[in-house]
Amino acid sequence: MRIISGTHKGRHIKAPKKLPVRPTTDMAKEALFNILNNHYYFNDLTVIDLFAGTGNMSYEFASRGTEHILCVDADQGCIQFIAKTAEEFGFKIGTLRSDVFKFLAQHTTQADIIFADPPYQLSLEEFTKISELVFGNSLLSNQGTLIVEHPKQIDLSHLPNFKSARKYGGSVFSFFEASS
Repeated sequence: MRIISGTHKGRHIKAPKKLPVRPTTDMAKEALFNILNNHYYFNDLTVIDLFAGTGNMSYEFASRGTEHILCVDADQGCIQFIAKTAEEFGFKIGTLRSDVFKFLAQHTTQADIIFADPPYQLSLEEFTKISELVFGNSLLSNQGTLIVEHPKQIDLSHLPNFKSARKYGGSVFSFFEASS
């Protein structure tokens, strides 16, 4: 895994094998950030990274200038790895060990981008619940975007606020936007 662009471009990140993660591929991450680059000025963003795993996406945002990032994951090893790596790189990334669904039900601060990369074995109902909680609790700022990474066998296009989907190999990014 590597950082694609920004101040830490080309920097490799090696996560411990014991972490229960499936990092987004560099190809898919690069394609996603090419899309985001056309819509956002990274320095101004507030980002929440759900099911953060290794923190792969958060490091990419931080390398591009985002200073308000919160990583949420239920695994203590993941949270410790993210905190350690963020400190090594000098990134301003906050971490929170929490069940993501409980976090979304209780959280009140809005973000410009919420990125969710849940385990692919979740059911369609659990993938749906992410969107329902984000929009039901108004967790996106005006013009904000929820991005859910999921397997190609899952289709989220029927959900409210769905805008588009992009496929990269066996993964799909579904984009949802807050109504102004």
